Amino acid sequence: MTCNVGGVDRALRIAAGLVILALGVAGPLGWWGLVGLVPLATGVLRVCPAYTILGVRTCAADGKAA
Repeated sequence: MTCNVGGVDRALRIAAGLVILALGVAGPLGWWGLVGLVPLATGVLRVCPAYTILGVRTCAADGKAA
């Protein structure tokens, strides 16, 4: 897979995913907290399907996933 999520974008996605999941477990979101898995997964895998469709990339030019 080609990496299209860079460092800052990756950190923000992971943080947002964890916050949303935490709100689902311990807060008002309930089952909707599982939506947090999407940004968490895209941050960990460094691949965002929406970025691929839109032609956006925030990572280095080599594009290789680590």
